[in-house]
Amino acid sequence: MKVLYAAPARGVPIYGPSGGSAHQRGVIAALAAAGHGVTVVAAAERDSRGRHGRLPAEVSVLTAPEPGWPSWLTRYRERREAWHARRLAAAVVGQDFELIWERWSLFSDLGARVRQATGARWILEVNAPLAAERQRFEEVFDPAYAEAWERRVLPLPDLVVTVSTWLVRWLVEDRGVPADRVLLLPNGTSGGLGDRAAGRARMGVDEGAFVVGFLGSMKPWHGADRLGSIVGRIPGAVGVAVGRGPVVPAGVRCLGAVDAPADLVAAMDVGLAPYPADAPAWFCPLKVADYRAEGTPVVGSAIGDLPALIGPGGSTVSAGDDEAFAAACARWRGRRAVPSVRSWSLVVEEALAAC
Repeated sequence: MKVLYAAPARGVPIYGPSGGSAHQRGVIAALAAAGHGVTVVAAAERDSRGRHGRLPAEVSVLTAPEPGWPSWLTRYRERREAWHARRLAAAVVGQDFELIWERWSLFSDLGARVRQATGARWILEVNAPLAAERQRFEEVFDPAYAEAWERRVLPLPDLVVTVSTWLVRWLVEDRGVPADRVLLLPNGTSGGLGDRAAGRARMGVDEGAFVVGFLGSMKPWHGADRLGSIVGRIPGAVGVAVGRGPVVPAGVRCLGAVDAPADLVAAMDVGLAPYPADAPAWFCPLKVADYRAEGTPVVGSAIGDLPALIGPGGSTVSAGDDEAFAAACARWRGRRAVPSVRSWSLVVEEALAAC
């Protein structure tokens, strides 16, 4: 099958270091591994953070120039994003696709335009209520325009796949997407079968050390600012953070962003997901799938879908309670969880079966 993977969000480049970029690469690689011919159209291949990850050699990546926009027109940024998405659609409408898989970007109607031109079926992947998320972390210059765009575009695809029960309810109850066209599809992982000894050597710790780790973006709303506090309450623990971001936690070894973290995750004795109480309830953290794939016990906050995602593979405690986090970590000393790998290939298989 000839597949178009659309990534119209400039903030989530194909070769970026974030979880969103890793998610995109995981889906694309799984589609290619299943024997489909995949073309990627993206707002950006990479950004100032450098090039991370890779795609199968047979996958082609197309971009389109972003329209010029004077700085004094910043308040019309939403219109520029819509314009750029239309340029991306125009770059591929001459090709004959059977399926479009689009990662939703707030002001994109790319999938609708390509479907109209090709007759391809269209899967839209929704990972957050983007207008609300942008309003929380950045700024929405025209909230009425953003809401109208969501209400117009989100009900259009043949299938909307989304990563949390919160988002399922929001799509159906708030944005008018027919319930029979919404599929709950938790995130996957490219991990599994990491080399624990190699990971420990890379961390610079011996086999007897009790390693409490964190994988992912080092941001306050991911709980990265609390790593030192949690680790410091566990006698003899070594804290290791794998990721990058604005937070540099004290008392923790920071290894930076890593394209293939399986060895490092396998080397952890506990993996943390310490989201604060006010973290968005729509999250489906990739780190949890990565921890579980290696059999690394997870200690996470009891918010959103985290208790179900962690399941028997760890413990959940009250968000923000560093003492409870430390105690839960200590209870896993000397124990491993049963590995549970939810691969990106399984994610793609479930979506295609539903579509």
